[in-house]
Amino acid sequence: MTTTAHPLVTAARRLARDVLLPQAEHVDRTQVPTGHVEAIRRAGLLGVGAPREYGGADAPVAVARETAEILAGACCSTWFVQTQHHTPVKLLAGYDSPAREKLLRPLATGELMAGIAYAHVRAFPRVPVRAVAERGGWRFDGRVPWYTGWGLNDVMLLAGLTAADEVVFVLAGAREQAGLVPSEPMRLAALTAARTVSLDLDGLWVPAESVVLRMPREEFARIDLPRAANASPAVFGVAGAALELLARSPEGEETARALRERLDAVRREAYELADHPAPHACVRERLAVRTRAYDVLRAATTAAVVAGGGRAMALDSPAQRLAREGMFLLVQGQTAEARRTHLGSLASGLRPGGRGPGEEYGR
Repeated sequence: MTTTAHPLVTAARRLARDVLLPQAEHVDRTQVPTGHVEAIRRAGLLGVGAPREYGGADAPVAVARETAEILAGACCSTWFVQTQHHTPVKLLAGYDSPAREKLLRPLATGELMAGIAYAHVRAFPRVPVRAVAERGGWRFDGRVPWYTGWGLNDVMLLAGLTAADEVVFVLAGAREQAGLVPSEPMRLAALTAARTVSLDLDGLWVPAESVVLRMPREEFARIDLPRAANASPAVFGVAGAALELLARSPEGEETARALRERLDAVRREAYELADHPAPHACVRERLAVRTRAYDVLRAATTAAVVAGGGRAMALDSPAQRLAREGMFLLVQGQTAEARRTHLGSLASGLRPGGRGPGEEYGR
């Protein structure tokens, strides 16, 4: 599925081949090692989309997508840890803020590693984390349900909602401190290795110079809607890895070819929609394509398990790992609208005479 010969794509492929793939099953059963993060940093991949003037690569979006596919296909846990980093970099690059001059360069060069703690803002009208102006900074109280990369990240992009319905984004230290206590690492059905915890906030204070962005919640929701409707590059990476595995089995070559055609087609359409100049004009279409991408992902990982037979159930089999990673991607970055679209598609496919998953939305 190569789209470019950019040096970062070459570096990602080398990293996947030499470091991530040989250890993927071991990492899946343990945790993402610091060495993986160091290797990604040395390859320049933490700055793939960061401005050149701050030490980043300022690579085209096609390069960022393809490197994400490669990393996810090789070791989805490692991809998930490092993908958190790119959102704080993008926000710092896109908005003038007190934190920009202090933190953008070390994040763009990979000197610092960032995680994200803001998905809970999408839970509105529930407010899991509240932000209050206090003592020349901001106080945060509540619970961050999910935070990935604990013990690997240096800073985290934390968000809370004010009483005036404003979202406040800050960069805070990703460590236990006054007002911040992490849970024990979560044991999950997939990607336990990504070091995910919840965070209890009880008066965590962050200085004003650490503010990245303040935005009305309604404006955040408006901007977030089309972005959250896009199909993740990781879906195409994991599905592609499953098809490579399937193609290596004598019985699976024909199935792999047929599914590859479907995967390539939905990938092209997903990225065309993601690049649409009027993002709010095609949210419905994005959600439909996202659902179709899940259909292919599910078929590809299922086929890899079927072709592997009983051996696919062993914990050292890549087939079972890819199937569980695919299950994780069904809910990663999920919004209420994405969930409704996906469930509606599945229900339609089960009704007598109904269309298959994703088909009721066209194509």
